[in-house]
Amino acid sequence: MVAADDVVIEVAGVTFRYPGSVLERAVLDEVSLEVRRNDFLGIIGPNGGGKTTLLKLMLGQLRAEVGTVRVFGQAAEWGRSRIGYVPQQATIDAAAPASVLDIVLMGRLGASRWGLWYSKRDRDAAMDCLGMTGCAELAGRAIRSLSGGQRQRVLIARALAADAEVLLLDEPTTGVDPHAQRGLTELLHRLHERMPIVMVSHDISFVTSELNRVACLNSKLSVHPMSELSYDQIERTYAGPVRILHHHEDDCPIHPPTPPPHGSIGSTESSGGGEGVPSHGGGG
Repeated sequence: MVAADDVVIEVAGVTFRYPGSVLERAVLDEVSLEVRRNDFLGIIGPNGGGKTTLLKLMLGQLRAEVGTVRVFGQAAEWGRSRIGYVPQQATIDAAAPASVLDIVLMGRLGASRWGLWYSKRDRDAAMDCLGMTGCAELAGRAIRSLSGGQRQRVLIARALAADAEVLLLDEPTTGVDPHAQRGLTELLHRLHERMPIVMVSHDISFVTSELNRVACLNSKLSVHPMSELSYDQIERTYAGPVRILHHHEDDCPIHPPTPPPHGSIGSTESSGGGEGVPSHGGGG
């Protein structure tokens, strides 16, 4: 049994439908999940399975029809200030004259007592977060001049700047090239030494090789330690066959996979550390 003070986010018996929806099935149906202090938790599932909706409930942006969501023991709308959030495909106006430091300082808006005015403490905190994400030397650069991988690091720094105690990321590797993805993976592992991380991803190979627990979500939710997750469970989540392709640096960009055995996949990491692409993708 998990100690109460070890649970940072608790989702208990949540059912959720969007108002006016014509779908008979709830987006989330009696979903329960505990995010623990040592978690590097992945959430996988098909398009429309409820992944992004679940993150929004944790952030207090949506309210459950049935059930409760608590963040550090408080209702989500009160506890969300302790969460750092990196949304899916966050948009940054390419024409905006904002610098990297300007973008990260936006994360201080909730933490600063000065409103739109930033104190030296705010600027120091923003620079510390840029340092954590390996972007300190980019502080004066225009945000529009950065690569996709650099922008994603800056957005993670912005999330951290809110004095985050837990990090939620929605598809953080989407639109990022393989080299930058490897760098982001290393960054997330370093950040996990400081705080729990919850990450929605369509990249099943990444989730099964890098994270310590996975939540399979398709309206209903089941949670598994990586050592106990099976291909059968993944296929049930996606309601169909799933094949994982491992892309190797030294081989063809699309490396022909060996069909995986049915059973545990906790120890089937690809040698060579390539990127994985599932046959199913998804937003939530």
